[in-house]
Amino acid sequence: MAGPTQHAHWSSRWTFLLAAVGSAVGLGNIWKFPYEAGEGGGGAFVLVYLAFVFIVGLPVLIAELSLGRRGQLSPIGSMAKIAAEEGRSKAWAIVGWSGVLGGVIVLSFYSVVGGWVLAYLLKALSGFSGYDAAMSTQTFGNFVTDPVNPIIAHFAFLAITIGIVSRGVQGGLEKAVTFLMPALFVLLVGLMLYSAITADFAAALNFLFNPDWGKLNVNTVLQALGLAFFSLSLALGSIMTYGSYLTKDMNIPQSAVTIAAADSGVALLAGLAIFPIVFAYGLNPGQSVGLVFTTLPIAFGQMPGGVIVGTLFFFLLTVAAVTSAISLLEPAVSYVEERTGIDRKKVAVYIGTGIFAMGTLSAWGQSGNVLGNISIFGLDFMGLKDFITNNIMMPLGGMFIAIFVGWFISRKNMMEELTMEEGTFKIWYFLVRYVCPVAVGAVFVSIIYNTVIAG
Repeated sequence: MAGPTQHAHWSSRWTFLLAAVGSAVGLGNIWKFPYEAGEGGGGAFVLVYLAFVFIVGLPVLIAELSLGRRGQLSPIGSMAKIAAEEGRSKAWAIVGWSGVLGGVIVLSFYSVVGGWVLAYLLKALSGFSGYDAAMSTQTFGNFVTDPVNPIIAHFAFLAITIGIVSRGVQGGLEKAVTFLMPALFVLLVGLMLYSAITADFAAALNFLFNPDWGKLNVNTVLQALGLAFFSLSLALGSIMTYGSYLTKDMNIPQSAVTIAAADSGVALLAGLAIFPIVFAYGLNPGQSVGLVFTTLPIAFGQMPGGVIVGTLFFFLLTVAAVTSAISLLEPAVSYVEERTGIDRKKVAVYIGTGIFAMGTLSAWGQSGNVLGNISIFGLDFMGLKDFITNNIMMPLGGMFIAIFVGWFISRKNMMEELTMEEGTFKIWYFLVRYVCPVAVGAVFVSIIYNTVIAG
């Protein structure tokens, strides 16, 4: 058997930023953020989400990137290696295992939604003429309850993801993100401007930025924390793996701020593009997973050149989804390739096939579909996997990353790794040692109390 392989490196800081932003800026921002903000009541949820991104998410993002660059291995290998170097137990590798497993679970339902995006790309080619709220909702419902088409779309999306991952960092991922991620940003701005001119932009602004604190509860706070981790791709192995491809001359804190700012900016742009249409056409802002598929077709069906704009949007949304999916598949592929030396293409196919099988349950588990009547703790397959990863695995993984970096790695080693100014380092170090673990821990204590003790 071939020996372990070595990781590649990003060709430049620019390509790393595009890839990392591509990992963060995907369906989490354009599909997940709008409907979770709607379910969470709007402005108060948005402000809590943004606070979590920069007070909790950003410090953990910096910590995770630093672990990856120092370890130069998969998340599992990096955690074990750094723990040994610091004289700590190699059991810390469990954090890496949790991230890799979490990434696989997320991809198993994320790729289903990615398949929906691919299917709507084909629909956009023929246009959405005549779509109103009722027709758009019915079209989406008919699609997700079909026993065959969502599986085909799910397979096609995973095939694209596997194909890119199998080509490696510079041969696949960098080429995929270099031009298309900026184009997605431009199109989102254009769609927001369209919504501002033609739809109920004032209602959207009021909904997103006028907080009603009475709508917050423990569950929505936990949801906002999970979304912050999901949208930044934290504690899923993705960021640590991407960090392992960094060279020592790349500034991690500056890069992390850029990633977090781009991530939050795209989420808000998506909200400002979608919610004006929601309110203008009397749709429900908390319309769960189908929100982006039932609102945007209405706009594309009525705007001049809607076929072209709609096709470009769903094409670039597909690209955004794929760049995030790549980052979810890469940690598992990286680990197996690193440990066994098996050809990367074979590893990607083997793991991708398993994810496809897991995802089929999510595709068939939608209401009205083959497995739609099966409920586990009141959740369908997609909802259960989303709850486990979004509300448990990612926040807990992020908490243990913060604890490990803040309490089990020497302060001197962290200063050398990050090369921050002393004042900035002190702020980050305080956040990662105290604020991040306490914030996540307090939310978990609250949710356990409300659901188990009081509940």
